[in-house]
Amino acid sequence: MIGQTISRYRIIEKLGGGGMGVVYKAEDTRLHRFVALKFLPEEVARDSQALARFQREAEAASALNHPNICTIHEIDEQNGQAFIVMEYLSGKTLDQLIGRRGLRLNQALKYAVQIAEPLAKAHAAGIIHRDLKPSNIMVTGNDLVKVLDFGLAKIAETTTSEFAETVSARSPQCANTAQGTIVGTTPYMSPEQAEGKEVDARSDIFSFGSLLHEMLTGERAFCGDSTLSTLSAILKEDPKPVSSIRHDVPRDLEKIVSRCLRKDPDRRFQHMDDLKVALLDLKEESDSNKLPAVIDDALPTRQRKSWLAWASGLVILFLIGGAAVWSVSFVHRALQDWFQGPFC
Repeated sequence: MIGQTISRYRIIEKLGGGGMGVVYKAEDTRLHRFVALKFLPEEVARDSQALARFQREAEAASALNHPNICTIHEIDEQNGQAFIVMEYLSGKTLDQLIGRRGLRLNQALKYAVQIAEPLAKAHAAGIIHRDLKPSNIMVTGNDLVKVLDFGLAKIAETTTSEFAETVSARSPQCANTAQGTIVGTTPYMSPEQAEGKEVDARSDIFSFGSLLHEMLTGERAFCGDSTLSTLSAILKEDPKPVSSIRHDVPRDLEKIVSRCLRKDPDRRFQHMDDLKVALLDLKEESDSNKLPAVIDDALPTRQRKSWLAWASGLVILFLIGGAAVWSVSFVHRALQDWFQGPFC
């Protein structure tokens, strides 16, 4: 496909691909700008449900106007191939940026806020992402975050606001995902997704918690030896506390992650707006160097004992050193008094 012209777009190079699409960098020969074209893979193109999800991605994302959401220019078709024309983004996906030890604390908070804001806007418009994961988050060269791929989104029957009751998402179209169908990326699914149940905005909040956990620790919140064991962990197990992996994370931030990852949707944050505000508060404290210190009892017992032993040893060394200085000083004064005594 490289070098071909589709509609008015000349394809330059392949950028990547996955189960829901293959993406190419292309030049808009009319407007003389770079764009990204997303095509369905050939093996999926004949699937009516995949085609419907592909259409919904364009409809859902183009309905959202936010600086942290990848802009959709148009959807078109040529020779039976449907494609979405998106803004071309130069940068790295979050999975390329998260190292083995996670991101720096202030960096993680900066990105987390920029992810929460567009999701709050999408939820208010009745749109649930349902496939939130590091590879669907792009970070540009100026640290601007862009949320990608609303291909698994479902349009809710009614919209919600910050104060409205969260509603279950149901597509008004016949291409609705049936209950019992598992859709999403396994390690980042919510428990209700893993069971094929109806989902609402709180499912995205769980996925956001998995994403934030990985940003802070460099480890996935749920990771098994197989798809089945990972799904089982999501349904039955609690992830490792953030503080057991990384010891400079404030207690309030760890509580936010833990609350996002509760199995029962009623015990999570109920609205992404509330989560966004909590993260903004922590980000402001981080930017002003006012984040509360990490409490010692958040450290593992072995490490805490090791620290106490080291501190105790240091105190003893100071005491010994002080005693030695005092002894030398005492002997010096005694000798001086003796030489200056009756013999003088």
